[in-house]
This record gives sequence, structure tokens and C-alpha cells, in this order.
Amino acid sequence: MVYSYKRSVRVAELIQQEVSKIVQELRAPGLGFITITGVKITDDLKSARIFYSVIGTEKEITDSNTILKDLTPEVRHRLAMRLNLKYTPTLVFEFDDTPTKASRIFEILEKIKKEES
Repeated sequence: MVYSYKRSVRVAELIQQEVSKIVQELRAPGLGFITITGVKITDDLKSARIFYSVIGTEKEITDSNTILKDLTPEVRHRLAMRLNLKYTPTLVFEFDDTPTKASRIFEILEKIKKEES
């Protein structure tokens, strides 16, 4: 079987899918509605940054960030149980504010469109 892209990209996609499932399974109190938006992994597969967004208020976002940092060892352990890799990468969760920025840009464009009408 011939793959047309790097192994690190394929592993990152797999990690994104599995971490999404794990976060849904955790159901920790105070954890908001989280979406895993992407994963960047080093070429040696030893470190992964997991980007996520949260739907909710600023407090829910802050609480979710704290809870995810506290649960990182548990998420890594569950990930290790699901993946067949020599090493399970260290995980770092990073808040992805792209959806918020996109929403703000959309609002500005709508405002401009109404002003032109």
C-alpha cells in the first residue's frame, strides 16, 4: 500500500479522531461543549498539540481549559490504549479561537452589507 502523505499527518488525523471520542467519554463536570479542531504533531511523533474550541461563555471556556489541562494525563493514557504506536506523544491542549474570529468577521461583513443597502 502506497501513501501519498507523511506518516505524521496520518497519525495526527487518527489522534484527532480518537481524542474527540475520549473527550466526549470523559463527561467531566464543568467541561463545556468541546470540538477538537486540529492536531499538529512533530515528525518524530513524540509531541502533539491538540487544538480545540468551546461553545459557551468566557467562564465556560476558561473552566474547560483548566479541566483539559488537568485531564491531559488521563487523555494520554486512554489514547495509548487505543493506538498502536511505539511511543504515545505528549499532549498539549491549545484553545483555538478561529471560530470566534470567523464569527466576528462574518458579523462585520454583514454590517457592511447592511450599510451599503
